[in-house]
Amino acid sequence: MTATRDCDILIVGAGFSGLIMAIEARKRGFRDIVILEKAQDVGGTWRENTYPGVACDVPSHLYSMASHPNPEWSTVYAGGPEIWAYMQKVARDEGLYELCEFGQTLASARWGGQHWQVETEEGQSWRARVLVSGIGALHIPLVPEIPGADSFPGPAFHSARWDHDLDLAGKRVAVVGTGASAVQFVPEIAKTAARVTVFQRTAPYVLPRPDGPVKPWLRRLYRVLPLTRRIRRALFFHIFELRHAVFMGRPRAVDFAMKMWRKELERSITDPALQAALTPPYRIGCKRILSSNDWYPALARDNVEVIQSGVERIDGANLTAQNGQSIEADVVIWGTGFHVTDALERLEITGEGGLPLAKAWESGLQAHLGTAVAGFPNLFFLLGPHTGLGHNSVVLMIEAQVAHVVRLLDKMQSDGIAAVAPRPEAQAAFETEMDDRLSSTVWQSGGCVSWYQDDTGRNPTLWPGTVREYQARMAKAGIGDYRPVSTA
Repeated sequence: MTATRDCDILIVGAGFSGLIMAIEARKRGFRDIVILEKAQDVGGTWRENTYPGVACDVPSHLYSMASHPNPEWSTVYAGGPEIWAYMQKVARDEGLYELCEFGQTLASARWGGQHWQVETEEGQSWRARVLVSGIGALHIPLVPEIPGADSFPGPAFHSARWDHDLDLAGKRVAVVGTGASAVQFVPEIAKTAARVTVFQRTAPYVLPRPDGPVKPWLRRLYRVLPLTRRIRRALFFHIFELRHAVFMGRPRAVDFAMKMWRKELERSITDPALQAALTPPYRIGCKRILSSNDWYPALARDNVEVIQSGVERIDGANLTAQNGQSIEADVVIWGTGFHVTDALERLEITGEGGLPLAKAWESGLQAHLGTAVAGFPNLFFLLGPHTGLGHNSVVLMIEAQVAHVVRLLDKMQSDGIAAVAPRPEAQAAFETEMDDRLSSTVWQSGGCVSWYQDDTGRNPTLWPGTVREYQARMAKAGIGDYRPVSTA
């Protein structure tokens, strides 16, 4: 049996959340830090998703760590490989690889009164004073249960598990789903596939983006004059903060966004029937607003067809849609997203008094400030409930959370407090506020059902305010929101 090892801070996940947490904790003087990572390298989402065309829909200078600016971004909106390389470089420069235990998947965590007892599926055992979840939500692929799916004779895979050994040239490819991943990989595979059939349950709003290469002279300027780089980041930040008004239903912002969308649709799609098929039946912003310059042009290609329906059943190589249309395919690609609201619920975590996290969340995900859960001492979730965004960079949210957590740990250490958990009344007040504020947003009243919502229709995923508001909120929050937990 493997001996239990001790550490002060145990971080689960080596994506943006885990790396930022480790960096900032070490700045505060915490040294006994371990990062558990299920894979064999850092990178999280950007290591896992390698499908053709994978890229971020937030500008590179904004979708990066404030403490580690990168003057070398080659494009305005970086592709997945470049973001992953950036994260690897940060990990190397900060010496974070030496903190990582790779190939270790969290199996269970139990609060033992003084520390967290953590077990991995691979047999490691850890005892930690502080446990930080940096696993995020977009990492468990969602593949719908469709009758007959097992009978399909050809390759079938989720976009997050892309089969790079498969040559799609000359193949008839069925793509199920029209979310963020499909919007990126369909234009790429349509260049070589004989035919691409897209099964679309609900059309997304897809807006163009000002992408393109960052010229060499501009990259040199960013290296020589860091102020110019900071100005660019600040400019992007304020522009993206303005997008928040769309989700609040501000008429001028909504009209502007709708004009951008309509112009792009009509510029690329001339067939009135296809235009109608690609027109969402809900208010803009209700589902995630996507960005692409080649989605609509790809759908206008002669070898691409859009079926306005989900897949009802699969009979061998035949896929039949809910509207009765049927096609034959050689390959099926699931562009159906991820488990989101139920991803954290799957964690086997037990808090005070033997309380399972799943029990604490049986009426829905909740966490004070999206970061800590009443009854679970010294446990912190990065990108937990109510920290997702529809308008800006989630890296900014992670940074705000981490700053709060390390400041709290510093205060605990100086005051001689071993463990804390959110005050139940503080958490309840925060959750009531979130539900009240979200009820009037387009996410709840825009006429759609989205992955932001749980099975009851509640939205435990998104932060309803601006990033600036969240940053201020987290900077103001202190140990007064928490109660000391006895470790005797």
